[in-house]
Amino acid sequence: MALIETSLIWVAYAVCLGILALISGIFVFIYQHPSTRSIGVTTITFITTFALLATLLLIPVDIALTSSTTNRRLGAKKDWATPNAVDNIVYQLKCVYYALYSLDAVLCLLVVPFTYFWYEEYDEVAAEEGQQTFGSRLWGAFKYTIAFIFIALALFLVGFFIPVVKRARMEHPDLDYFKDLLTENHGERALTFSIGVLITLGTILYCLYTAPGLALLPLALIKTAPRISAPQLAATSASQLEQNRERQRQLEGRNEGREGGLEARDRRELESLVREERTLQRRSRLASEREGEGRNFFIKSYLKLGAIFRPIALLPGLFLVAVTLVIFASMLITMIDKLKNSVCGHSCAFLLGHTKIFQPVNYILTLTARIFPIDYVLWLLLTLLFFSASVVGIANIGIRFLWITLFKIKPGKTTPNAMLTATVLLTLMVLALNYAMTMILAPQYSTFGPQTFCDRPAHHPDQQPNCTEHHSAVRPCTEAADNPVARMVCTPSVVSTFLNRITVNFPFLGVVDFYAQFAFLGIFVIVFLVMLFRVPKLDEEDVDEGLREQEEEGLLASTGRRFGATWQDITGQAKGVRRADYGGVDGAGAADRGSADHGEEAPLRVE
Repeated sequence: MALIETSLIWVAYAVCLGILALISGIFVFIYQHPSTRSIGVTTITFITTFALLATLLLIPVDIALTSSTTNRRLGAKKDWATPNAVDNIVYQLKCVYYALYSLDAVLCLLVVPFTYFWYEEYDEVAAEEGQQTFGSRLWGAFKYTIAFIFIALALFLVGFFIPVVKRARMEHPDLDYFKDLLTENHGERALTFSIGVLITLGTILYCLYTAPGLALLPLALIKTAPRISAPQLAATSASQLEQNRERQRQLEGRNEGREGGLEARDRRELESLVREERTLQRRSRLASEREGEGRNFFIKSYLKLGAIFRPIALLPGLFLVAVTLVIFASMLITMIDKLKNSVCGHSCAFLLGHTKIFQPVNYILTLTARIFPIDYVLWLLLTLLFFSASVVGIANIGIRFLWITLFKIKPGKTTPNAMLTATVLLTLMVLALNYAMTMILAPQYSTFGPQTFCDRPAHHPDQQPNCTEHHSAVRPCTEAADNPVARMVCTPSVVSTFLNRITVNFPFLGVVDFYAQFAFLGIFVIVFLVMLFRVPKLDEEDVDEGLREQEEEGLLASTGRRFGATWQDITGQAKGVRRADYGGVDGAGAADRGSADHGEEAPLRVE
């Protein structure tokens, strides 16, 4: 029975890995620039994204396996869960965790930087002329990677020799679980320190990118759902652009050879036409982007699906707003609980022995953990939400050094070096998410899951008490349980032990990670409130500096009837293209732009 149960849990993880592989592949192909795609960069980016998501999705497997050793109704170990059997499960999980953590660190510190420099070293002209060989390119990439090798070695050596902090154990000798967290194994200490430093670095990025992304993601579905019909916009813009240029030729021809140049009236009209021409050109480019012109199959499919679900995009947006607010409230409750009820405060980075304040996300996950794999599905959705928020944050903010934008991350326009840089940032952010989701978002679930123990005195030290007729004495497992029976029955998850070991052995890292969560919540609130009341604007990357904002928003940011635009985007055909009335009876410099033909809400006259 035990073998069947544990096998099913690992099978569920294998199925989840298949889903993660698909998600990683979609992410890479959607964001990569088609014309600059590199096989090496694509492979490394895919492997790194897959590995970091696999690390985060191992947590529910960890909780399910450790919880499977306990009879939840009786609060006792199952008959097959002997100490050797439990130790074997924990050892297997440790091996998988350490392998994934080590893989994440090697990819982040060595493989991705080497791939970045390998790509940058390529010189197409020199390669064609035979001046750049494989060996010279390899050496060029390796010599820049040496600095990262030294960083990795420095982290490992410092972690290997740095002494652990024992003050917390001396101040709280009654807390036996500190003895398990304060490790004396130098190799394990080195890995713990290295991952702890990477988590702390990732926490900074997690605050700068994931927090804004988590606020932007649901509001983007509500406020920035595009309502312009791309085929209609392209056809109308092409027609008006042709007439605009014809009118310019008429004005220039009529005033050819005239002494003193153009009349004041004609000059004003020509200037207006030139401004409108630039705007119409940008509108045509916008329509081409909306139709996915020159993009790969995944981008075009994404745009078609977006057009199909555009009318109902408001509903998932509202649902995600509710989910993100619940997540925000849950994290804030845990932070307050840790500040008020931590067993050791700063000395162990606010380790919480027992959750004393009701927390919704923690309660829901602990409740659903009784029926595997419901909690696994919820954890997968939470993981994808935070990962998507991190991607949205990077895409909107860009990769910056202070105020200088180094790379821009956009669907179908991201260069290979930008993809690799974004992958490193995502790796660090996911490591920070490992801490935030485990220690802040769902601490009780991530430590013991649904495990319980029988809170009655035992007749013998090595014998479990019987709660068959005393169900009211069955208590949830906690680290700070007074009854020594709890340590006999309850098995903490491997991930919680590993992360608590980081915060207890190196409390300066844990304190930074803890207080950074307040920065995360603060940034989330600021961005959420700003975006809630801010009117969405189009991307102004291609807008000329001299163009007035009113003209840009009038011609580019106009929106139309949602369902009509949706049908035209799906079919890819325009309907009812209206011609402009240049040179009309009223003598206007530019024609009225009606709303009936291409889905704009209000007419605009450019003067």
